[in-house]
Amino acid sequence: MLPHVTFRQLQVFVAVVRFGTVSAASRHLSLSPSATSQALADLERQLGVVLFERLGRRLELNDAARRLLPHAEKVLNGLDDLVVAAREPEGALQGTLHVAASATIGTYLLPTLAGRFIEQHPEVDLQLRLRNTEDVMRDILRFDADLGLIEGQCTESRLVSEVWRQDEMVVVASPQHPFAQREALDAEALQSAQWILRESGSGTRSIFEAAIHAHVERIRVRMELDQHEAIKQAVRAGFGLGCLSRLSVAGELERGELVALPSPLHLTRAFSLVWHPERYRSPLWQAFKVFLLESR
Repeated sequence: MLPHVTFRQLQVFVAVVRFGTVSAASRHLSLSPSATSQALADLERQLGVVLFERLGRRLELNDAARRLLPHAEKVLNGLDDLVVAAREPEGALQGTLHVAASATIGTYLLPTLAGRFIEQHPEVDLQLRLRNTEDVMRDILRFDADLGLIEGQCTESRLVSEVWRQDEMVVVASPQHPFAQREALDAEALQSAQWILRESGSGTRSIFEAAIHAHVERIRVRMELDQHEAIKQAVRAGFGLGCLSRLSVAGELERGELVALPSPLHLTRAFSLVWHPERYRSPLWQAFKVFLLESR
């Protein structure tokens, strides 16, 4: 005899995974904490497995929960699709899509693209989150995001990735910086320069370090900042050299506020789409992915 698993039990399971505690899940679902706890206990009893390790008030997924989570989400999303299909006219898209993007993409590319997509599909809700590359991959692994956009290649073997478009990074300086008049930076200049860089874990930092360490062993990092605008301000003020996507400094280069310095560094990279192979890919997910690929 098949276990009697209810829609509400699956909702509670997925909400507890997403929010980490019974109380947070109960607020999200507008249920009492006792009702939420009971639904979770009923689900475990019906399936005959324990799904969480209880660590104080927080619940941590065990291996059984990680294995069953994609199936629970697929069932819930399938029911959502049923409701949406009943409400929407033929060909229309509705629903919510959670997208996590690394800083360069999320600041300089994704807002415009998301706006165009929503203009075409006004019933769609795109939830955008800016993270560094490592955090984007972590969000995808935890099922906190449906689709990720990262700088560079995906280094997480449990995820699927596809190259989206190419990007060029440039070394930049204030026009008043002593190196600004050089025809090109050599290895000695790269090693003696003071650098203002993104934080470790960002795609921009990873690409820069791989490129420069092919020429010099050590560099002098004066500042680590987690925002492109902060790096540009510090470079403009003459505190050091920066290395950023040309997308992010195009305006400053055009206005003469920054200058691009020729160097021997290989600073081209790919932007990639990443997703979890076990995450349900709804019609909305597929439509947005096709839209991004066509935008190239």
